[in-house]
Amino acid sequence: MRGLVTRIGTVHLYNISSIRTMNRIFLVLATCGFSALLGCSSVPPEGAESVIVIHGLGRTPASMAILGSRLESEGFRVVRFGYPSTSEPIDVLVDRLKAEVGRCCEAGAETVHFVTHSLGGVLLRAYLAQQPRPHRGRVVMLSPPSQGSEIVDAFTESPLLQSFLGPAGARLGTDAEGIARQLPPIRFSLGIITGDRSLSPFGSWLIPGPDDGKVGVDRAKLDGAADFIVLSATHTFIMNRSDVAEEVAHFLRRGRFRQRDP
Repeated sequence: MRGLVTRIGTVHLYNISSIRTMNRIFLVLATCGFSALLGCSSVPPEGAESVIVIHGLGRTPASMAILGSRLESEGFRVVRFGYPSTSEPIDVLVDRLKAEVGRCCEAGAETVHFVTHSLGGVLLRAYLAQQPRPHRGRVVMLSPPSQGSEIVDAFTESPLLQSFLGPAGARLGTDAEGIARQLPPIRFSLGIITGDRSLSPFGSWLIPGPDDGKVGVDRAKLDGAADFIVLSATHTFIMNRSDVAEEVAHFLRRGRFRQRDP
């Protein structure tokens, strides 16, 4: 039964909508070249603001390629941070992120913007909590488990799923042991976009209230955030939507989402 439950909890990632996503990624690669997966795929305009995009659990920088390309078309300098999300603990991943910021943006580290997906948001909070001064750049988090996820709670005693999550993902529970509950209050301008559509009936059954298949809408909220919106999006593919890219660019420039404009 445990094996069946584990398969149900993971197989929902693979469905027909992934075909459309792969088609979009191939289009980005054809247009921008394979460098789009690793760093800036085009020469940014002089004085462009830097944005570091951080993928989620079990993903790679390729999952943020479409969003990154759209932000570049908006005039931002985009750096895609990749990290082994399922094999190393949070503190090691924080060190990796610190090194990446130093490599790409040392001169403007305090003003660089960040856009994250899922676990990437928790990783960024852990990184920024270590900085001596409040971060002056802006941050947009997509579907962050700001208060953990009930899905992780449900499988805390499953060795197979714990192996799938890795040491970082296994700390995304909602209880006091979860890292989200242990991080200090935020000290930066934050906008959160989450979804209320699910590709996982089983995941949604575990999560009370509206959710995106992995994280409940209420669990994505974070005290101190400057703005919060819910779109009809799924956890897996929220970063590939054009309206999400538009909202992200708007927040990075103005500190609020476009939906909030009068």
